[in-house]
Order: sequence, then structure tokens, then C-alpha cells
Amino acid sequence: MDNKEFARQLEGRTKKFAISVIKLSVLLPGSPEGKIIRNQFTKAGTSVGANYREANRARSKADFINKIRICESEASETIYWLEIIIDLNWINSQKTEPVMNEAIELLAIFTSIGKTSKLQ
Repeated sequence: MDNKEFARQLEGRTKKFAISVIKLSVLLPGSPEGKIIRNQFTKAGTSVGANYREANRARSKADFINKIRICESEASETIYWLEIIIDLNWINSQKTEPVMNEAIELLAIFTSIGKTSKLQ
């Protein structure tokens, strides 16, 4: 698979991830605390794909690396909020586990892309 095909597939994957985050966030409680967590979780989870799209349209290598680091950061933040949601037992593990697994995989991918891009 060439870089363009990889990028296209990863854009699709991060879009699906954003949708899964939104679907999960709808299940959070409507309490003031739940609304705060919903907002933070949704912003971080949907930002991964949006920033990856921007990375693929970067104006320079430095811009690309910066946006990939943002993707990495947002994936990590998504994992954090998922950990909070799980620890509070707000949503059952059958629903959170696939989203958590994908967040972990995306974090690993963006970490790898960032390291590889710095070496080139």
C-alpha cells in the first residue's frame, strides 16, 4: 500500500472513530458533570480525524509533523476521558471497550508516524 492509499484509509478510520465517539457520548448522563465530560470527550475524539485531514494538506513537513503531534495528543486525551467514563461506570464496558481499543491503536499509529516523519 502506498502513502496516499494509507492516508486515505486512515482518514476513513479516524472519521469512523469520531462517529463512534459521538455515539458513545450521547449515552453519558445529563448531569452537569456528565455534560462537561461529554463535551471534552467529544471534542478530543472528533479532533483526531479533523487534525489528520489537516495534516494531509500541510504546507510543509514541519506543519505536517505539528498536526500529527496534535492528532497524537487528542488521541491520548480521548483515552483519558474514556478512562474517567469507565472508572465512573457511566457506560458499560461492552460499549466503551471497542472505542478504547481504537483510541489506543490510533495513538500508536500517530506516535509512529510522528517518529518516522522526524527521522526523514
